[in-house]
Amino acid sequence: MSLLHLAILSPLLLAIAIPLLYKYFRQIHTGWFVLPLPIVLFIYFLQYISLTREGSAMIKSIAWIPSLDINFSTKIDGLGLLFALLITGIGSLIVLYSIYYLSKDKEKLNTFYVYLLLFIGAMLGVVLSDNLIVLYAFWELTSFSSFLLIGYWHHREKSRYGAQKSMLITVFGGLAMLGGFLLLYIMTGTFSITEIISHSDQIFTHSLFVPALLCVLLGAFTKSAQFPFHIWLPDAMEAPTPVSAYLHSATMVKAGIYVVARFSPIFAEDSLWLSLVAGFGIVTMFWGAFSAVKQTDLKAILAFSTVSQLGMIMSLLGVGAAAIHFEEIDNSYFTVATTAAVFHLINHATFKGSLFMVVGIIDHETGTRDIRKLGGLISLMPISFTIALIGAFSMAGLPPFNGFLSKEMFFTGMLGVAEMNILNLDTWSALFPIIAWVGSIFTFVYSMIIVFKSFTGKYQPEKLDRKPHEAPFGMLIPPLVLAALVIIFGIFPNILSETLIAPAMMSILPGFSFDVHISFWHGPKPELFMTLGVAVIGTILYLTLAKWRGVYGLLPEKLALNRFYDEGLEKAQYGSFRLTSTYMNGFIHTYLVYIFTFFIVILGTTLFVKDALSIDTANVAPVRFYEVILALIVAVSAISILFAKSRLTSIILLGAVGYTVALLFVVFRAPDLALTQLVIETVSVALFLLCFYHLPEISRSEERIRFRMTNAVISIGIGAIVTLIALSAHSTKLFDSIAHYYVENTYEEAAGKNMVNVILVDFRGFDTMFEITVLGIAALGIFTMIKLRLARRKEG
Repeated sequence: MSLLHLAILSPLLLAIAIPLLYKYFRQIHTGWFVLPLPIVLFIYFLQYISLTREGSAMIKSIAWIPSLDINFSTKIDGLGLLFALLITGIGSLIVLYSIYYLSKDKEKLNTFYVYLLLFIGAMLGVVLSDNLIVLYAFWELTSFSSFLLIGYWHHREKSRYGAQKSMLITVFGGLAMLGGFLLLYIMTGTFSITEIISHSDQIFTHSLFVPALLCVLLGAFTKSAQFPFHIWLPDAMEAPTPVSAYLHSATMVKAGIYVVARFSPIFAEDSLWLSLVAGFGIVTMFWGAFSAVKQTDLKAILAFSTVSQLGMIMSLLGVGAAAIHFEEIDNSYFTVATTAAVFHLINHATFKGSLFMVVGIIDHETGTRDIRKLGGLISLMPISFTIALIGAFSMAGLPPFNGFLSKEMFFTGMLGVAEMNILNLDTWSALFPIIAWVGSIFTFVYSMIIVFKSFTGKYQPEKLDRKPHEAPFGMLIPPLVLAALVIIFGIFPNILSETLIAPAMMSILPGFSFDVHISFWHGPKPELFMTLGVAVIGTILYLTLAKWRGVYGLLPEKLALNRFYDEGLEKAQYGSFRLTSTYMNGFIHTYLVYIFTFFIVILGTTLFVKDALSIDTANVAPVRFYEVILALIVAVSAISILFAKSRLTSIILLGAVGYTVALLFVVFRAPDLALTQLVIETVSVALFLLCFYHLPEISRSEERIRFRMTNAVISIGIGAIVTLIALSAHSTKLFDSIAHYYVENTYEEAAGKNMVNVILVDFRGFDTMFEITVLGIAALGIFTMIKLRLARRKEG
């Protein structure tokens, strides 16, 4: 196992150890045991910058299921390294923040950090996997672990609702993405992402190309909260603030961004990819920003702002991928868009992470996140105000912060869509810069709301649960670090150009060379005037917010996406209950009818449609007279049970069937099977007698069992189908019999003379062991039910 594999698995291994550490060191906050791991991983991944900045990559592989081409293959290139550094770097700050945010006396910290470590390992697995199936396995682990983290405060109904909502939507998308991965395998014959990218020219014309494209995008859109799947993200804010800051600003929601970036070299040959990614992205950017302004909860504002920012990055990736589709034309607009996407990916993690932490501090120190109750905190929490100001101004796209630079490049990319009509949308292309500009105005407005509605205005202590004061210094360190990066990356953006941005672009647009240089001043270009317009109009709208905010009340409630989700889920549950109740009536007889009917129809149809029915008596041994006699005894005894008038008679006849079968085993020279059959039959008869002794007597109306044609047809059908299958299997010899293997190896390999025993104990040892395990579990279950019933009787 390589160090890269160990780096991915180390959070999962530590998650196993956390309960033990928690048990023996309860007096110490569990976060202190977890904190060193993401720090060490961050330092470990930093060493790969020298590798990726040259455009190189490193692939390590461990055989997992080689027969199915499924190997634990890892690849670290520019794109994977960027995400790995975000996951571990932001993760380190989140763990430190959580130590001061979560009380070791009030919270189940072992549970929290197990969930968090599962998520860290899953995210590293997603961004560093080079095998589609391994990527999907880690992808679903992110959904599972985020479900646990969002529902961490499971005693709250809203937390359970948000966790379920995120799980249903993201897992639905994940299953669709798995379908896309399987289609890619059908087209290329490999699960290796690197090899699939190398075959992208060949699969472009394949009939399964578009279905694979749509399935992969569905998975990416649901995970990255693109419209209309964004509705899960605001409800996920019921998680503790460290979870919201980590999952919903820097990592999980960007898993979909990663998938789009990683698979652009495969699908960008088709203009449908460009149109869908850019189109859904720009709509999500606008709708998220527009929806954020009407929120009154600070985390709700940040939730919709995250939706908007993710849409912005997604639209940039869609425009940037046009460089692959239009290789023959000037691709300056496309490379700028890709640069902006990668740069804003980093910027968003810094300013949004700091804002989430500040909101957590406000909630922690005041007991509320409602902006209608907040105000006047600037004098009481000056450091938090400074951090919030830096983060909000960066998100609004104001200089000298890093968000200003990526917002300018965002405008450049959107203007390129209109100018070059790269998406083949004709006049619709002109809407892209307009929507981007209007969405940016609303981004400016909600950014101002976050800062000034919380920290300025009238102080309202009577509406607060506790007297506010500045947070402990340990809680301030993580947002201070992120706020410092906002300023550093804004003033010195090119420290990222050759180390992280350009290598990531080489992975997104392979075969292109990049000279990334980011600067503040580009002259009096349209982008500058768009930014000025955003600031001016945004300020006016913020100052007049009370006068026009009523426009949100004009939106019809009936068309709300959350309402469609809630009603759809409710109707699905009701419909499922109604459908299930039609065939789940509580009678075993009914269930057996379903099972046996299905058995007859499926196997009988297959047998005849596939022309598999074959009866060859050439190799059948002659039937001897006494064998016929024994078979007739079995048949007569079985049929007689149907006409027996007492339970004792039925048990005797059933025993006769079993003992006669044992005689058949003796005739066929299988003494072990005969002995086993005799033991089982004796025990069965004894158990039947014991059970029936305690049953009420049969009434006269029950003396004669009513004949049912359905039962007769199904019984005869099952017997006929099983007989035909047995005869066909005996008559069709596709392979040499495995009996020869046992004959040749029983004595030499297993040192046993009894072939049946050796097969059961040695050759099928695991099978036998698990059969015994199942019996043991069943026995424990029966014993437990008996004990519980006896205990209830004593209580009664």
